[in-house]
Amino acid sequence: MLESLLSFFQSTAFMHISYGNLIMFGIAGLLIYIAIEKDAEPLLLIPIAFGIILANIPPDITGILNPPSQSSPGGVLWYIQQGLVLGIYPPLIFLGIGALTDFSFMLSYPITIFLGGAAQMGIFITFLLARVFGFTLKQAASIGIIGGADGPTSIFITSKFAPELLSIIAISAYSYIALIPVLQPLVSKLMTTKEERRIKMKPPRKVTKVERVLFPILTTIIVALIVPKALPLIGMLMFGNLLKEAGVVKRLVEAASRYILDTVTILLCVSVGASARADVFLKPQSLLIFGMGAIAFITSIVSGILFAKLMNLFLKDKINPLIGAAGVSAVPDSSRVAQRIAQEEDPTNFILMHAMGPNVAGVIGSAVAAGIFLSLIK
Repeated sequence: MLESLLSFFQSTAFMHISYGNLIMFGIAGLLIYIAIEKDAEPLLLIPIAFGIILANIPPDITGILNPPSQSSPGGVLWYIQQGLVLGIYPPLIFLGIGALTDFSFMLSYPITIFLGGAAQMGIFITFLLARVFGFTLKQAASIGIIGGADGPTSIFITSKFAPELLSIIAISAYSYIALIPVLQPLVSKLMTTKEERRIKMKPPRKVTKVERVLFPILTTIIVALIVPKALPLIGMLMFGNLLKEAGVVKRLVEAASRYILDTVTILLCVSVGASARADVFLKPQSLLIFGMGAIAFITSIVSGILFAKLMNLFLKDKINPLIGAAGVSAVPDSSRVAQRIAQEEDPTNFILMHAMGPNVAGVIGSAVAAGIFLSLIK
């Protein structure tokens, strides 16, 4: 009887749990706490955290991450992760985002496109910084994309360039997206004066349906001709937006923006979490990457604000610099935070629609930046 109990105990995962696995359980618990108690990106952090838990119950025992072999069909998480490894999930996420996104705010005030572009400076500055710290070109490009505050784009380029860094880069990107309500106000207030935060902007003009329909078509063609490698992301983003603006395929819009987006988000985030095994995640370079992710994100916010200030030197109708901070890709969180900061200074100031311009431009900008890296780095 005793031998049977001992044999059973040896067959359980208790005999194979390491201190690293326990640390990862703690990280997963922290992410779940932040997601639930602080309501910080729960749709993303909860699946990621549970994926971490699944991957850190020793996979040699569970077999959940095992690839298929002659003696086994493979673990369920291995199959789920193939959508991540093959780069399928991020474009599908962009399809859903496109079906939800209204680009008319950007079209009504086209100058805000430059703010969305300026906010991508954090990507390229952090790319250079990562090279200084000894990362390869492909690893540095993957780390730099964190500055775009665009989780799917970070995952897309990292899965192709540096899959060994996928877990830390993805978790860094989504962590900083979740911290937007904390980081963006802090940086924005440091970089602007009260007078600047009180600037009121003219109401945006009404955009015609023809403009809204032509925009995704022309953007796809132009971006594909200039940066072909960005087409998987930009093409799906604009396809989703075309479905929305056409106004005659409501079922497809609902499918893309709800059923496909929600389903793929679950699969993507669980896959990301499942890649965060203790032996992969708990390395000194992970802390360095997390720190550079913070630099990338903060630099992007600062760049957007500074460029708005530069534009104000030449514009008759001044821009509220707070909308420059919304040039990162976290739609619509960055815009809402910019609006909240403006109303703290003047309750009658309404800049949400103006902030959405650089915000959605940032989505395009980060995808184009990824395409540039994919085109230039071999």
